Amino acid sequence: MSRACNLGGVFGSGVILAMAFIFPTLASAQVETIDTTARGTGTQMRNVISIKINIRQFSNDEDRQALVDAYKKGQSSGLAQALEKMKPNGQIRLPGNTGYGLAYVTSVPTETGRRIRFVTSRRIALAEARQNTRSKDYNLTAGEININDKDPKQSSGTLFPAAQLIVNDQGQLQWELRQNPWELTNIIDWTQKGKE
Repeated sequence: MSRACNLGGVFGSGVILAMAFIFPTLASAQVETIDTTARGTGTQMRNVISIKINIRQFSNDEDRQALVDAYKKGQSSGLAQALEKMKPNGQIRLPGNTGYGLAYVTSVPTETGRRIRFVTSRRIALAEARQNTRSKDYNLTAGEININDKDPKQSSGTLFPAAQLIVNDQGQLQWELRQNPWELTNIIDWTQKGKE
């Protein structure tokens, strides 16, 4: 069963502004490391894993425009193909896994700190490809981490392990999820800790 996560905004000329994961970025060449715990929700509630996110640099406006153009041409599958061609700006690692590249990463200021968003093409498992399962359509992995500089314990986030970007009946962009989103907790921004 798929689930939808609404992004808001109206489809049309403003579609790009509505893409919650395609925002203008803060320029930075600084390496950033974030540790977090991902907790499954719904039917995956018992699942808990540690995740490490390494960011080498944030994506620029040219990267953003390439994704905008790819989505206009091929929607979610076009976006996934464009992400595969991009040089990784970071890496997401799970236990017992060397990880995989994060193609697009942004950071935007918020009232309490900043919001880091990322999206990348999802690795399709061999069994998925061989059996040609419907899950192959959910070819993106995305996430959002809200860093609270004032109270780090209030930092939070969400991970969409298997998703696709669609336009709903109201003409709005939204993530359609293969399974429930995962909650990100116990967030440690090591870059911020190094400034203390």
